[in-house]
Amino acid sequence: MVYKVIDYAVTGGVAVLTLNRPDVMNALNTQMRAEILDAVRHAPQEARVLVLTGAGRAFCSGQDLGDRATIHHIDLERTLRDEYEPMLRALYDCPIPTIAAVNGPAAGAGANLALAADVVIASEAAMFLQAFTRIGLIPDAGGTYWLPRQIGFARAMGAALFAEPIPARQAADWGMIWEAVPEDGFAAHWQARAAQLATGPTLAYGKLKQALRTSWDNDLEAQLSLEAELQGDCGTTHDFKEGVVAFLEKRKPRFEGR
Repeated sequence: MVYKVIDYAVTGGVAVLTLNRPDVMNALNTQMRAEILDAVRHAPQEARVLVLTGAGRAFCSGQDLGDRATIHHIDLERTLRDEYEPMLRALYDCPIPTIAAVNGPAAGAGANLALAADVVIASEAAMFLQAFTRIGLIPDAGGTYWLPRQIGFARAMGAALFAEPIPARQAADWGMIWEAVPEDGFAAHWQARAAQLATGPTLAYGKLKQALRTSWDNDLEAQLSLEAELQGDCGTTHDFKEGVVAFLEKRKPRFEGR
């Protein structure tokens, strides 16, 4: 696919997907959703970490309300089922670590796109806004799933009902995101984080993601069993052997992602 509304580049094992409609604060339209889906599916073939960020002053302002002539219920449902769900599932299921580098405001579906990543690193210039009730809707794009799990029921309900912006620092304090960092040096910070993951044990990262996400639905017995199974898989990898040898030799491991 030739990308028109995102930029995509791979350097040093890091794939960077940049939402690139800065004139509309990177609002999501049909074209952008299709391009994000394609890039997310493609990234694991050539990179060991995937970063999503935004061009200009915003990360993503959410659904482009000018993208469609109709706002009937059936159209909203179709858009969510046919366009948002595949994109979000691809990001959630991506076998390599994913980072949302939130450079500015993230609103509506844009906020929830960020929360679908494994790790959210936000500039202190950013904020997160569940804007849906402002136009008579409910949070979508996974918002009703991510929020209660990340910040608890009471805060999720308040964020959704009042539709008030949550500054990046507050989002970090609440546990909605991993960290909020000063605007100055933000790009260098997330790039260093991405580089760290890109040189890590990629297969172990994938198993780690599987174990943590499955834990929501497992009792202790089932989770202990899953841990044993996944750890057994990790124990057969080159990276495990290299990690042990590096530890014994008191040097930094050279993981190859296999």
